Amino acid sequence: MNKIMLSVLAVLCLGFILNCSSVPMKNPQIQREWMLVSFEEYAKPDLIKYKAGINLTAPAENGKIKGSAFMGCNRMFFSSEFKNNGQLKISGLGSTMMACPDMKLEDDFSKSFKNMTSYSVEGHFLTVKDDQGKTMKFVAADWD
Repeated sequence: MNKIMLSVLAVLCLGFILNCSSVPMKNPQIQREWMLVSFEEYAKPDLIKYKAGINLTAPAENGKIKGSAFMGCNRMFFSSEFKNNGQLKISGLGSTMMACPDMKLEDDFSKSFKNMTSYSVEGHFLTVKDDQGKTMKFVAADWD
């Protein structure tokens, strides 16, 4: 009887230890909120007025971060993969479907963002680029 109880206790302790060690780790360099400060012909004051930005604070799951974006009207959602070699993959971009008076920024952002293929982080700035050299620059929301 003692051996059975000891075995059950050992299995329970092992299960507890394994569950505690699987806490998802965050990459504070990337997993934060970012404000859009440079994109195509848009002036920075306009981007600020629309509260344009992305949120990458969700825990990474299998190397992917579920993100959200806001460009003044609809909430957008997407999945992102930031790889160590500077490669970026954006997939599953979608949004809510509210009709707003001015949706140009949102439309332009969604058309461009899904094509971004690389990234770099320099200080408090995140820059994403597509294969044609188009860029979007963000500043960490907790810094600016």
